[in-house]
Amino acid sequence: MKKNFRYILAFLLIGVISSCKDYFDLDNNPNLVVNPPLNSLLSTTTQKTGLNSQTVADITSYFVQYLANPGAGGSTDTYQITDYTTTWDTLYLAMADIYDMKAKALAEGSSEHVGVANILMSYNLTLVADMFGDAPYSEAFAATTLTPKYDPDEELYTESLRLLDEAVVELAKTDSRVHLSASDDFIHHGNVANWVKTAYALKARLLNKVSKKPNYNPAAVLEAISLSYTSNADDAQMSGFLGLNPWASIALDNSQLILDGWLSEQFMEHINGVSYGVLDPRIAKITDKTVNGDYKGTPNGVGNVGPGTNTVKDETYITRNSPLTSDAAPLILVSFAELKMIEAEAQLRLANPTAAHAAYLAGITAHMNKLGVTPAESDAYLASAAVSTSPATFTIDHIFQEKFIITYLNPEAWNDARRYDYKYKNFTLPANAALPTFIRRVAYPVGETSKNGPNVPTVSSLAEKVWWDE
Repeated sequence: MKKNFRYILAFLLIGVISSCKDYFDLDNNPNLVVNPPLNSLLSTTTQKTGLNSQTVADITSYFVQYLANPGAGGSTDTYQITDYTTTWDTLYLAMADIYDMKAKALAEGSSEHVGVANILMSYNLTLVADMFGDAPYSEAFAATTLTPKYDPDEELYTESLRLLDEAVVELAKTDSRVHLSASDDFIHHGNVANWVKTAYALKARLLNKVSKKPNYNPAAVLEAISLSYTSNADDAQMSGFLGLNPWASIALDNSQLILDGWLSEQFMEHINGVSYGVLDPRIAKITDKTVNGDYKGTPNGVGNVGPGTNTVKDETYITRNSPLTSDAAPLILVSFAELKMIEAEAQLRLANPTAAHAAYLAGITAHMNKLGVTPAESDAYLASAAVSTSPATFTIDHIFQEKFIITYLNPEAWNDARRYDYKYKNFTLPANAALPTFIRRVAYPVGETSKNGPNVPTVSSLAEKVWWDE
């Protein structure tokens, strides 16, 4: 990392900075690689991007009640102002590496690495903006200031789209002087065509995110989808871990009584038959049964409800037996199944219920297949009253009902919850919530307010909406 990324490094604790002042001065530090090869940066940036997706989801999954704290009154469960300095830092450090990779790729004439860098930057920048709103970007990676200005979140959205369009142009070039290394690319393993599809998948997601705004264009959403994924094999997912998948690490900790990763009552009742009257066969691919042979979640804000203690396992947890959270399971950034639900929504908003209904069923089927549900179980679920519907009776509620399952443990789920105004069936505020309504954003981290305070926007409440949610 070059010296012009000191803004990013300035987020570290003051004590660390003062005690290691010269550590990040590459002119004097023999422990850092001054000029890493492009494919070394590719491995770093693709891995960090996947891990950042999980890091953000480990926060937002409490907001949408996939997860619940095993103790009463957990700060994330109950919408308390929480310091996410570490998350902010990891996002910006990843973007600094991505910026570095792009600069090097431009210098070396590698259009393939430029294209991938743009996609990764767009994705990480979107994670920042969707959590925090306005954020540093245009001045964040320059050597001119350690206190960069905050760019409006709507401008960050526009920039994220621009980066994806630029990525498609770069990846279409045939004269790249350096090619993506399959072994160093932890997302698409050097497959340029799949990177192009992912650019369009993320573009479709971004275009659909503004469904509340007057400039929402469902036709543009469908155009992007037509150039994107055609099967589960195209999914953007990262599986380069030094140890376990981080969700599996949480499950392991839980089994060793370092309690975390408990599944929410809301999510369990969404799929165990309580809310919709049908047991979703995917539940057995998501979690394990309790010691009582059932699927029982933990109420957000309440913690363990017993009758046993925390160690009895009479409530459900993230499991290492799931294809989504096993030791080597990939972290999914965006999937074909999710894209089919985006397609269904765009078609329905265009008043094309037949096409919308077909995409909806295809999305459910794709997700069933990805999780390894048997065809017989999948067909029975699709035929159930909770799911089976005709184009004439098909509604937006059906789409969000199913997409909530498809985006389990994905940060995009919180964006959908906000667009849908949390109208999932039986969805209620957590017990002892610090807000009178559902959470819409997070507060700026302490590490940022202490270093760049004059530029940090004022946030009046965590019920304050980001621009696309208004």
